[in-house]
Amino acid sequence: MATTTKKLPWVEKYRPRLLKDVVGNEEAVSRLSVIAKSGVLPHMILSGPPGVGKTTSVHCLANELLGKELSKKAVLELNASDDRGIEVVRTSIKTFAQKKVTLPPNRQKIIILDEADSMTAAAQQALRRTMENFSGTTRFMLACNQPDKIIEPIQSRCAIVRFTKLTDSQVKARLVTVAAKESVPLTQDGIDALTFIADGDMRQAMCGMEATFAGKGDVTADNVYQVCDTPSPEQVKQMVAMASKGDFDGASGILMKLHGEGFAVTDLLSTVYRAVCYGELPEGMRMNFMRVVAETHLRVSQGSDTILQLSGMVGAMCMAAHSG
Repeated sequence: MATTTKKLPWVEKYRPRLLKDVVGNEEAVSRLSVIAKSGVLPHMILSGPPGVGKTTSVHCLANELLGKELSKKAVLELNASDDRGIEVVRTSIKTFAQKKVTLPPNRQKIIILDEADSMTAAAQQALRRTMENFSGTTRFMLACNQPDKIIEPIQSRCAIVRFTKLTDSQVKARLVTVAAKESVPLTQDGIDALTFIADGDMRQAMCGMEATFAGKGDVTADNVYQVCDTPSPEQVKQMVAMASKGDFDGASGILMKLHGEGFAVTDLLSTVYRAVCYGELPEGMRMNFMRVVAETHLRVSQGSDTILQLSGMVGAMCMAAHSG
């Protein structure tokens, strides 16, 4: 009987296994490297935006502290956004913390809670008690996007390591490396498009390249925008340039055309915001445009998700351009 080879997504296939292979966030990774060498592992909170290597870094740290084989027995990973109730703390987490595992001297079991900021307040209170009772044998690694949603008693028991978005050059270098290994026909404008869409999120960049390669073959800018269903940054940049000159009709026409193609208002606003941030605008105008886009996003998030908000945003940008 023929055996089928399990095909992993590229995100998993090329996930770093050691800390030295983690891309970006050099300062945070260096702190973890010091911990790996010393063997003194505290409870930790790893905070930062999605796709920057928080969970991957914890797994790399566990591999270096415990070894690959022992990590399979001594590491428990839970996604707290799915398993975030108090029962999970009382059952899965507590049971694993009580589990007897033979470890090298001065080593502890590791519990990784991904998206820990999604845990309920009651679950966090129960987790605090569990951390106290099993601190001699178990260490807790909490990965989250918003550390302020972790209750203060847990924060005070943890060392906080902050991760930031990856730079465009770091994302591009990794994409080129993976593309070469997978024989992906990757153009320069395709790399730029993937980097723009990812906005510092390595996972999104990798998934975008894999999806484009699977769906279109050639990874070009046009194919990336079609597969990832993202408004064309070039058209949005043109819209921002027109608004900077006070051309309401031209800027509004481009934005209405994109909206008519079916793009959500929030997607359009996100692309406009990045075009303003990274565009070639005078500093004062850039700040005014960012304020206008942010105010529009606030109104849209409150339920005013209409084409009128986009027109109002373009008008406000044109007025801001005239006022300097």
